[in-house]
Amino acid sequence: MSRAMVPSQQKLAEKLTILNDRGRGMLTRIYNIKKMSIYSPNKKKMLTKTDSKPAFLSDKSLDSVFKYLHKKFPNIDNHAGALQVINNIKQDVVKSLSLYYFTFVDIMDFKDHVVDLLTTIDACQVHMDVTLNYDLTVNYLNLISTYVSLMILMSRVEDRRVVLSLYNVAYEYLNASSDPSFPRLGQMVIDYDIPLRKLSEEFVPHSRVVVPALLSLHKIYPKRNLPADQMRATGMLSLLAEPLKIMNVPNTDMVQCEYLSLDSMEKWIIFSMMLCHTYLQEAQLWDLWKTALQSGYIVQLCRDEVLHIHSYINTFFESLKGHNLHKRITEVKDLQHQALQSSPAIHRERRKFLRSALKELALIFTDQPGLLGPKGLYVFQALAVARDEIHWLLRHFDNPPSKKHTVKLSQEDFVDRQLPELLFNMEELKSLLRKYNQVVQRYFVQYLAGYDAVLLNQLIQEITNDSNLAHCPEDESVILSSLYNTIAGLSVKQVEANEVFDFRGVRLDWFRLQAYTSVSRAGLVLRDHQDLGKHLNMIVFHTKLVDYLDELINETGDLSIYCFYHQIFEHQFKQCMEFPAQHRFSIVFPIICGHFMNATHELCPEERHSIGTTSVQYAHWFLKEMSDEVNQVITAICEEQCMLNYKLLPKHSAASILQSSNKHKKNKDKKKQVGPEEEKPGTESVRKNRENFTRMDKLHMALTELCYAINHCNVIQVWEHGFVPREFFIQHLETRFNKALVGMMMYNPDTSEIAKPSELLSSVKAIMSVLQGLENYVQIDIARVFNSVLPQQTQATDSFNGEKTITANYTNWYLEVLLRRVTVNIGQIVYSPNHKAFVTVATDNNSKENLYLAAEEYADLTELRALAELIGPYGMRYLGERLMGHVASQVDELKKLVIQNKEVLFNMRTSFDKPEVMRDLFRRLGTGPVKQQGNTKNQVSDVDSVLMRMTIIGILLSFRSLAQDALLDVLEDRIPFLMASVQDLQHFVPNMKDTKYSHMKQQVVNEMASAAGLSCDIDPLLISALRSQKNVANESDYELACLLMVFVAVSIPTLAKKDVSVFKASLEGNLSNCHCLAKAVNQIAGALFTIHGPGDVSDRLQEFLALASSSLLRLGQSQEQEKETFKNRESVYILLDLIVQESPYLTMDLLESCFPYALLRNAYHTVYKASAVDI
Repeated sequence: MSRAMVPSQQKLAEKLTILNDRGRGMLTRIYNIKKMSIYSPNKKKMLTKTDSKPAFLSDKSLDSVFKYLHKKFPNIDNHAGALQVINNIKQDVVKSLSLYYFTFVDIMDFKDHVVDLLTTIDACQVHMDVTLNYDLTVNYLNLISTYVSLMILMSRVEDRRVVLSLYNVAYEYLNASSDPSFPRLGQMVIDYDIPLRKLSEEFVPHSRVVVPALLSLHKIYPKRNLPADQMRATGMLSLLAEPLKIMNVPNTDMVQCEYLSLDSMEKWIIFSMMLCHTYLQEAQLWDLWKTALQSGYIVQLCRDEVLHIHSYINTFFESLKGHNLHKRITEVKDLQHQALQSSPAIHRERRKFLRSALKELALIFTDQPGLLGPKGLYVFQALAVARDEIHWLLRHFDNPPSKKHTVKLSQEDFVDRQLPELLFNMEELKSLLRKYNQVVQRYFVQYLAGYDAVLLNQLIQEITNDSNLAHCPEDESVILSSLYNTIAGLSVKQVEANEVFDFRGVRLDWFRLQAYTSVSRAGLVLRDHQDLGKHLNMIVFHTKLVDYLDELINETGDLSIYCFYHQIFEHQFKQCMEFPAQHRFSIVFPIICGHFMNATHELCPEERHSIGTTSVQYAHWFLKEMSDEVNQVITAICEEQCMLNYKLLPKHSAASILQSSNKHKKNKDKKKQVGPEEEKPGTESVRKNRENFTRMDKLHMALTELCYAINHCNVIQVWEHGFVPREFFIQHLETRFNKALVGMMMYNPDTSEIAKPSELLSSVKAIMSVLQGLENYVQIDIARVFNSVLPQQTQATDSFNGEKTITANYTNWYLEVLLRRVTVNIGQIVYSPNHKAFVTVATDNNSKENLYLAAEEYADLTELRALAELIGPYGMRYLGERLMGHVASQVDELKKLVIQNKEVLFNMRTSFDKPEVMRDLFRRLGTGPVKQQGNTKNQVSDVDSVLMRMTIIGILLSFRSLAQDALLDVLEDRIPFLMASVQDLQHFVPNMKDTKYSHMKQQVVNEMASAAGLSCDIDPLLISALRSQKNVANESDYELACLLMVFVAVSIPTLAKKDVSVFKASLEGNLSNCHCLAKAVNQIAGALFTIHGPGDVSDRLQEFLALASSSLLRLGQSQEQEKETFKNRESVYILLDLIVQESPYLTMDLLESCFPYALLRNAYHTVYKASAVDI
């Protein structure tokens, strides 16, 4: 005697929920297995990725084994000689293929449970109606769709026979018995080689439930599958179509069906009718079947695994012998032709409609977020329709029809350049829902308690008072009471207190109630109380808006499918970046990367890392490309601004001045044609017509659009990472700005060309003004960019790539190019204290190495001020350190010369008051091996060598002094109050009783003052450079310093012999730059005696003055012939005066005590008179 089935004991709701989730997990696992297919019997080769393929599968010696297993499956003789080789690798095989094998075992287990559940539903005679028992019907149809997709996908895994057999053979060798699941597993693989044939046999008894479920879709599917024109005509998704009802909740009795996926419905219709094809004769089912097959020619199985559905159906129908399906086959071919011909255009127009509809919704909800309460359904409808259209486009674009079809498809229907706008509007609607989550919660908590609970109570009372219902069953009564009590107890205070809501129990109870009341012979029949069913569906939707909002958003607007169409994803992004009108929507691409993890499933954890890594990599790439594009636009704007700024440089005013002066002159030759007047700066801003779109207009428009994208969202969450687009942009902007600064120098080491510091500074200011304007477009702190990049240019290398900076390049150019030319090309470039610049006075046109260089254009006070402003005190200090390094190397060479002539110099030091002895000793000063550059015939004496090296030191120190003056001017302008404090500290250093600490304090203050550009008696950088030198030949440093001063003093008179020693009054300097000896003598003496001596700098300089003056006085006592030889002695006399003027230790009284002032006065008179004659 059979017992009646009790619906509540069958757990239909629970089983459907669990099996649907498990089915999605199985689909994910079989999809991954198929993508990593191991052996293809058709291609006879391995297809898996090398990093996941077991080593034994690459062994060519096993090819014969694989062929044998494929041929004999599933009846394999495990003792066959061909399989003995597997015995050696059995452990590796079992370990490596266990996941693969047990995936198929799990599929078999899943199939058993599905068949069992479908049979139970048949036995219970469950009535399916998607508008009434929504959850039950949708889960039932989803289970069928998942089951069919899984079986079809399993049949597409080409290596299934080989791997299953291989695992079983290895398992038997290992355990002495075959795997218990293998016989049934082998039979399942054989049965489902042609999956639809077996499935159609299984579904013969299920059709009594499937067909009514499909018929209920006839109320929904045609309304959802409308062309764009009808959507517009009906005011679909438009809040403004009925302005008077804008505050009302949408009037619908099947609310959850409004956002039901169109793709899912088409898949239900197609798969179910394939299996129950005998019911196609019914008119409504035929209409559904026809419309679904006309909508497209590709159906999704899982992710990017698809079916060319018409061909697949025909193949299946042709395989059914004896059913006489020729008519159906012809109909399917006709439907395929219609789908190819019309569906691309229909979906293209639908996307156009959705772009405008979603944009309108986004604008309205942004302006009035309170409407998200009553009109929230519109958002989910819009997201669902747009999501379906995007899915349709991706799978049809990636899977073109076979070439045998005569219909030619237009690429314009598939290449949608404005698709980013649709994607962006979808994300905008989703962000609005998340942003105003509490608005939605507050509205629907009140709605549930104030309306839904009241109406539910009335419907329950009607059921209780229903005369046709003898007694409401206990289970149903308990569930209904629980539902009412839960929603009736809600309060707005719970929202204000940020209480976490959880209505999963409510939704599951309603699901159970649907199962209890939809079976035959139910105590409470849901069909007889349709108002109750529809109202409970409404309540479930409202509860989802309170506690399930994020999941509802993912359900309707998930775009994780892009993870599996990455080539199209990249192509659409590149199209977006090429189309200026879509630039502002480019931010949607990295946002979509955050959806990728929605595609994962807990039953396939091994793919989480790969999908997560892919999402992060794509988000990084998108943001990098966007930042590069913005930076390219900014660079183009900067170039334009720099060109405009370049036209305003003072040097370009010469042409205008000349042209203006020529207008006042009478032009006697009236026939002479005057050239066209040059365009003046500023004319580019004159507009005669507003419609003229200049290049700058286009660039600013592109900048506006791109910055809108960068500024759109603060953080993009992708997997476990947070991307901040603005920070991403700032990093790339800093790198680009840093490169631009160095690039604008136009430094060419080969030709020694470089931009003037003033011109570079002008360009830098122009770029900075452009970058400051970025704050109007995007919320960034541009001062942070400046503070990050500009200080790095004051160092020798930057921290971005370790490349040379402005400081390094200019330092190298001034020391190795300009100052080298000053020292090598004697008489061509002169340091002029009068002009505060190095001045070019002659050129060597015959030398290719020494091209004409206007030194005053690079080394005057104006240019060095610009340099100081560019590289700052740190950069100027680096320049000074490098320069002092050159000085130190010259001092080292001077010490070597002193050591060579030590004995003679020692005697000269003690015999300076004995003219005859001094003359003999001077003749004994030896000649060294140093040769003058460019003249290999004449050897240079040690005396000339000393003077040359001291002159070089003087030139370097003069440049150092000029650079310090420039730095001081800049700092006094930029930080006047701080500079006043530094000057006070320098002039009023507190005295200390302990001289040691007093000296240290003075040194610290001098270093600070020198870094600020203030002049010091002795340059701290020079002291530091000389102190770092090693002792030469263990000689006494103090003695060498004394003898060096003697050597210089006795050598000065020889300058009078040289023509280039002539003093030029206009320059206040000698052509040979020997006037720089004044600075060299004082600085070198002060530094050496401060380092090595007991602090007797003044005494040693007095000794130097005595020696030099006595040597110069002997020039006046020389004979007439010698007087002609020393023709520039007046110029040398002036040098002695310059040394005293430059020295903080010597005074004019000391000079007059050892050198008559009358000689100095006459010398000045003579040289200034000669200079006046030259002029």
